Amino acid sequence: MFITFEGIDFCGKSTQVELLKNYLNQKNKTVEVIREPGGTRISELVRSLLLDKTHKNMCNETEIFLFSASRAQLVREKIRPYLLKGYYVISDRFHDSSTAYQGFGRGLSIELIMSIHSLAIGDTVPDITFFIDIPVEEAESRKQKKLAHELDRIEVSQKDFYEKVRNGYIFLSKEKRFRKIDGTLDVSTIHKQIVHEIELLEKR
Repeated sequence: MFITFEGIDFCGKSTQVELLKNYLNQKNKTVEVIREPGGTRISELVRSLLLDKTHKNMCNETEIFLFSASRAQLVREKIRPYLLKGYYVISDRFHDSSTAYQGFGRGLSIELIMSIHSLAIGDTVPDITFFIDIPVEEAESRKQKKLAHELDRIEVSQKDFYEKVRNGYIFLSKEKRFRKIDGTLDVSTIHKQIVHEIELLEKR
């Protein structure tokens, strides 16, 4: 099963990724956790370019191609091989992030982004995607708990950008594979909802 987690920065998805991994391991499932961008040697090098705050002049077109290049490598080097072996692959972000961030957030053509996705990932689409939704105000509050130097090039974005990104996710969450979850609930409640959805999918 290919499971992805999405949401604006500071929504808590990384915490839920780890909890789901532990749950599946306890069920004797073989699990591989990956992150985006990153996950392979090449993809991690691309990640360092994308998130470096000194690259303030990176244009939106460069950004989408770098994210997609990292993703293409990850799909072919890790995701597809692991799925063929019967693994549960959990990804902290995937192609929906580019649609939300570079499409809705940056204002790039959604149609063109979809074309880039078709080349980068082909038919490697998640079986289920959890959108951990929090208000931008909540994300801003959580951001304040991090030191300025700990924030990456994307995380330093302003509130209006994140409003656009969140609206993009809300639009995307209408797709059948999405499960929209209230990220303001306590961690254990969110985890239980995720496990419930996974169990339902396994029974199909």
